[in-house]
This record gives sequence, C-alpha cells and structure tokens, in this order.
Amino acid sequence: MSGAHARRRSRPPRAAGSGAEDPKRGAGSGTGGARTPRKGGVDLGTEITASLVVFLVALPLCIGVAVASGVPAELGIVSGVVGGLVVGAARGSTLQVSGPAAGLAALVAETVAEHGVAALGVIVLGSGVLQIVLGLVRLGRMFQAISLAVVQGMLAGIGLPLMFSQLYPMSDAKAPGTPVENIAGVPALAAGVAADPQAAIAAGLGVVTIVLSFLWKKVPGPVRKIPAALVAVGIGIAVAALPGVNVRTLRVGDLADAVDVPGPGQFALLADAGIVTAVLTFTVIASAESLFTAAAVDRMHSGPRTKYNSELLAQGAGNTVAGLLGALPVTAVVARSSANVQAGARTRISRTLHGVWLLAFALLLPQVLALIPISVLAGVLVHSGWKLFAPEEFPKMWRADRAEFAVMTLTTAVITVTALLEGVLVGLLAGVVVAALRMSQAVVRLRTADDTAEVVVAGNATFLRLPRLIEGLEQAAASGRPRIRLDLSAVTHLDHACRTQIDEFTAQQRGAGVLVDVLMPRQADEQPQQAAEHPQPAAQQRQPGAEQPRPPSGPSPSGPSPSVDGPSWPESGDDGAWPDLVSPSPVPGPTSEWFYLETRPLPHAHGTYGRAG
Repeated sequence: MSGAHARRRSRPPRAAGSGAEDPKRGAGSGTGGARTPRKGGVDLGTEITASLVVFLVALPLCIGVAVASGVPAELGIVSGVVGGLVVGAARGSTLQVSGPAAGLAALVAETVAEHGVAALGVIVLGSGVLQIVLGLVRLGRMFQAISLAVVQGMLAGIGLPLMFSQLYPMSDAKAPGTPVENIAGVPALAAGVAADPQAAIAAGLGVVTIVLSFLWKKVPGPVRKIPAALVAVGIGIAVAALPGVNVRTLRVGDLADAVDVPGPGQFALLADAGIVTAVLTFTVIASAESLFTAAAVDRMHSGPRTKYNSELLAQGAGNTVAGLLGALPVTAVVARSSANVQAGARTRISRTLHGVWLLAFALLLPQVLALIPISVLAGVLVHSGWKLFAPEEFPKMWRADRAEFAVMTLTTAVITVTALLEGVLVGLLAGVVVAALRMSQAVVRLRTADDTAEVVVAGNATFLRLPRLIEGLEQAAASGRPRIRLDLSAVTHLDHACRTQIDEFTAQQRGAGVLVDVLMPRQADEQPQQAAEHPQPAAQQRQPGAEQPRPPSGPSPSGPSPSVDGPSWPESGDDGAWPDLVSPSPVPGPTSEWFYLETRPLPHAHGTYGRAG
C-alpha cells in the first residue's frame, strides 16, 4: 500500500434515501433514474431493461475478446454466460458484471500460443480453485494493498499492447506477434492498407467503430441509450452485405461443439512448470482486476458495498465452471458494470439475466453472429484499450507525485516489453522502494562544544539511512573529544540495523576510554520506573504534543561545527557557555509513545537541526 500514512479503513456511509439504507424500501430506491419500486419489492421492469442493455454491451465484447485471445468466438460467449449465470447469481458485489475481459486477452493469447487451446481449460479451472481458496482464507482485501501507480501502470500496460495488436485484425491482417513487434510493424500495416481496397474498407469500419465509441455519449435523446458497440455492429453488418465488399466476418460454430471438458491428459499438464506458472498468473491478475473493478463500481452507486471475500469466492466459482467447459477466464468488467449501473439496476437480477440473454441468443440465432465483420469487433477493443491506457492519467500523476509517476511509467513499460506478471512484479517492487525511502526520513547532526561531541538523530532511523548515521558517528569519533553524546530522543523508529550500529560504536569508543552517553527512546513499560528513579520538576516533564526545547543559539566558543548533512546547528548562547551536554537527560513521561512509524516532515522543534533526509 503506497502513500505516506496508514489510515483506518471505515465502511462508507450509506447515502440518505438509498435502497441500501432501509431494507424495507427494496433495492431500487437509489439514484440512477430507476423507477421507485413498491415498498418491500423489486422493480422487475427496470432490472430486465438493465439486463438487456448489459447484454447488448457484452455480446460484441465477448466475441471480440475471444478473437483477440486466439480462441473460437463461441468460447467468449460461453464465458459470458458463465459470468452471468454463475458469478451474477452469487453474493459479493451487487451490480458488478463479469465475463471475459479485454485485460486478459493478451495473456490468454500468449498462453494459447505456447500451450494450445486444450490447456486453457485446466489453467482456468486451477485459477478458479485457487481463487476459492483465497476467498475462504479471507484474503480478498489483500488485493487492495497495492499502489495506485502500479494499478494505473498495469491497466496502461494492458491497454497499450491491446490497441496495437487489434490494429491488425481491424485491417484484416495478421499481427506479427509480440507487442514490440506489433508496434514496430504499424508503418508496414498502413502501407498495406493503402494498397488494398478491401483492407481499406475493413479499416474504415474499424475507424467508424472507434469514432462512434468516443462520440456516442454526445448523441442527444433516447438514442444514446443504445450501446455504441451495437450501433457499430449494425453498420458493419450492413456494409459487409454490400456488393463488392469482401471483408472478414466471424465464423461461429455451435456452443456445444466448442465446449471442451478437460480430461486426464489435460490434468496431467499440471506437472508442467509452465502450466503452473500460468495458473498462478491467471489467479493473481484475474483476482486483482475483479477486485479493483469492484472498488470502482462501488463509487458509481449508493447501494450495498462489495464484500470482497465473497466476491473472490464468486469469481472463483465462475472460473471453476468456465475451466470445466474449456472456456476463457472470467473477471469483472468495468464497461458492462458501468452500463448496468447507468441503466438503473439495483439487484443481482439484471446481471444474472444478461447471461440468460447471451445463452438464448447464441443457441437460437447463431447465424447472425456470422454476419459481424471482425474489423468492427477489433475497433471495439481498440477503444477499450485506449480507455485502459488512459493517457490523461500520466500528466495527472506527474503533477501529483513524480515518484509515483515513475512507478506508473516503469510498470507500463515493463509490461509492454515483457509480460503482464513481470511488469506488475517490477512495479510492486518499485512502489515498495519508494515507500521505504519515504518512510526513512532521518536527520543526523554533529555538534562539538568544549570536551563533548554530540550526535543528534531525529526521524525514522532505518537501514536505508545507515550510511548517514555511520558518517555522523565516525565524525564524532574523529573529533578527538573525550566525551560523546548520542541523542536519539527524537527518533520515532529505530530498526535493528541502526540499533546494532549504535551499540557497536558505543562499545568500541568506551573500550578506547571515551565517555559515551546514549539517550535512547524509552519503551513505555520502562518509563514509570525511570521517572521514579530520576524525579524532575513538573516544568521539565516532557508532555505529549508539547514543543520540545531547541538547541541554544549564538556563537559557539569552539568555532564552526561540522554537519553530516545540511546546515549546521544554531550556535551557543550569548554568554558563550554551553549547557551541560552530559547531565542526566529528562525522562519521558509515562504517556509518551516512542516507537511508531511517522513519515511526515519533522516538527518545527527539530527543524533547526537541518533538513530531513
């Protein structure tokens, strides 16, 4: 989890008047333009209408994702049906809709190319079982502990290769292979389209689809409620039917023939390290994408919040069934979920019914699917890839936090060049490094006066600041003073490495005959006894939140003092005398807290010691 501070998570307040606030009011009383249901009932008409809208959005996406994944188109529909009937009927998120996702298309295509379509079922099945296990051990919220920069970098790293890979089927051409090769081959693709009229027609249909996807929200009136993808499909079918037009269309077979239940031969593949790696990769990415989507969907409505562990169980059940059918992996999908919310859905009925419509359409009207140009579906996925890439997020992140921008850009670049899992791991590692550096702000200052060299440490003393601490200690030893004072009273966190270094330095200097005083942060249980042994006036008691005394100011009797980092301390008082640096130090009060993580800038009381590390 990134950021400088840990915050207590609390349940979001329910919006006044929402259906989630009063169960007696039913599930349709929230916002979104839905009709108010009867008291204690559900607005079934609104739920059915919303399910039809989701069906119209899901149909081209299911087919497009399957084509992009390198598997038969009907397998995408099978996964869409599973996402509706299995995941949709389960508890977890109320309005989130699941199915085959564009974010996994590149990973599935790579897996199919390496291991074959026959291995896909056992990989998805294994992922579903692992998701169920993760949900049972209540690790659903674990997927929220990830840097926002890594999440955005992951989505961008998915979207960018997806866009370039779909430019080829959008022009009725075959993609070269890897994302880098696809990007490098765009100029040659453009030249080929210009030389082939049929390829130009196909590319034109794809461009029209993309333009409609971007501009359809500006269409006035009730026409806007029709999904742009469906309008593009209709235009594509009409153009493909014109005389002289010869663009590639879908070849859809029977759903029952596409189903491939894994047998002993497929399960034997689990002994292959590559298959096991694919199972783990699918599990992590599908779970993360589903739970990230759940958090986004929760912000779209005022109804019941997602139960993350239950949602992980639901996703696991869906992938288990999809794997048994040899279909694509199932995840939550933002496009379908947002369409469900915007259509006024308030219960799980709408997302479950959309699976019924998918199944009925594929069984009763499969010949209609064969009329859809592939270039139109590729255009839908190019638009989806652009939305995932979200280029506007990069300048926003740059303005908000440049370190997080670097993490986001690094994650995107590594995913594009290598693969999704490697990119996410590199991004997580970079995020951890950034967080560790920010949580290791420390100040080390050296002061010499008369016969004493004093080293003051403030902030979080971790191993990342160990070189600075060692430098300060070495300068104190090199000063030649017979006394050394180590003041760690302003340290808010002292890790084992720094503590060991201080202990070794103290033992070494005392062995050499130097008088060393160490003021350490006290544990709370030591404070009452120490306070009794060293009583002090009430005026000197150190109270929590009180401003601490600052070093005296004025010219130093011993001249300029060395500083390990930044400007030197203020000098001594006007009389040229220093206070007794080695006198017994005040003991913290019994309510003081020493050991805690705090990464905000140091308080003003320590600001005179110099800038934070």
